[in-house]
Amino acid sequence: MASRELLIEDGSLCLIYFDDKRKYIVRASRGAVFHTDKGVIRLGDLIGSPYGSTHRTSIGIKYLVLKPLLVDIVLHGFKRKTQIIYPKDLASIIIFSGVSSGSIVVEAGTGSGVLTAFLAYLVKPDGRVYSYDVSEDNIRVARRNLELAELLPYVTFKVKDIREGIDEQDVDAVFLDMPDPWNALKASYNSLKSSGILVAFMPTIVQVGKIIKALYRHGGFIKPLIFETLLREYKPSVDELRPRTRMIGHTGYVLVTRKILFNSLQGQNN
Repeated sequence: MASRELLIEDGSLCLIYFDDKRKYIVRASRGAVFHTDKGVIRLGDLIGSPYGSTHRTSIGIKYLVLKPLLVDIVLHGFKRKTQIIYPKDLASIIIFSGVSSGSIVVEAGTGSGVLTAFLAYLVKPDGRVYSYDVSEDNIRVARRNLELAELLPYVTFKVKDIREGIDEQDVDAVFLDMPDPWNALKASYNSLKSSGILVAFMPTIVQVGKIIKALYRHGGFIKPLIFETLLREYKPSVDELRPRTRMIGHTGYVLVTRKILFNSLQGQNN
């Protein structure tokens, strides 16, 4: 059987791994160097070696070179201009959205482009993400981040307030990560195809209460699913296998609902 071992090429993205606290996203490039507190890494020396191999810095400290997952690129390579949605929440959002290759989706706001990146990864190669934000600075940062992740070709950024309307029609899903998602319900409904998915992410329960009232007042959506996701890591030690003493607790609430036609609404909101 032919080997499936991947070799690092000139221009390849790499995850430099020293330990749990020292992980870096770099691009292998001849003549380039990367400075760390463990010494200098000559990025050209990585070219031709397999992912998963061990190397040494200029002062002899060992490090691993791994093929980065999208989550690695997001957590260790993206510039953050805004608070990001954590992976534990992203996973739930993605699962309940039903987004897959070829989907056409809309999101607001763009922020640092974290959700944008995962949506683009899912919809490629034939789908599209339309990302709305009122801040040109946010979109500039997100564009740089998506370019790093090599996902920019699948995203269209728009400097526009989504409350004023969505340009795209018959989309598969709309994602709202904004302070007042209830004010974007009309625009979302008009943009979604029938049975399309609406997802809202909110940090406070007050926001959840407001969007529920707005959903029932607006009509046209099924009874929403509302939840939060908690993730507790364990200490990977044979002699001390137990939960870590620290964890990321509450980050936000996820609301998921679906568009239906108004003549199908009887009894949906009871």
